[in-house]
Amino acid sequence: MKKALILSGNLVQDHEFIYPYYRLLEDGFEVDVALLGGEPVEGILKTRIPPNKDQIVISPNEVKVEKYQLLILPGGAKAMEYLRQEKTVLDIISNFYKKKILIGSICHGAQLLISANVVKDKKISGYYSLKDDVNNAGAIYSSDGCVEDNGIITSPHYKFLGEWMKAIINKFDD
Repeated sequence: MKKALILSGNLVQDHEFIYPYYRLLEDGFEVDVALLGGEPVEGILKTRIPPNKDQIVISPNEVKVEKYQLLILPGGAKAMEYLRQEKTVLDIISNFYKKKILIGSICHGAQLLISANVVKDKKISGYYSLKDDVNNAGAIYSSDGCVEDNGIITSPHYKFLGEWMKAIINKFDD
């Protein structure tokens, strides 16, 4: 069974959590949700996250990277302000990268990639206001709807959710 982890926190961008969550389930993934605090949270648009009330939520401290084939980092500027300060969260991202496990990041999720030090010399997309941050971290910023470079698939905005998730899902097609 394919297994994915969605890693986020309070005030995540609702679309960027909900669409990948259900799209992965639709494609047969078992999806774990790790949220800062280990409890359901509220999206920036007030949606309960995770939207499925039966979904078990774990704390980032409980994540075992080797159990997964995919990491999803939804955006949300407010959520990233808190998440990127958590060493455990950054260690998880870094370990996914070191183990060459696919990472999908959208919008402000690029801030987590930067803080986890996994973007140097890569083409990375993220929210448009992050162009300087991405470039200053040693990456090459792209505003393209979906960018793939060395095991990281990024997108700048939820208007590209379909294209971004299609690229991620295609990595698992036989």
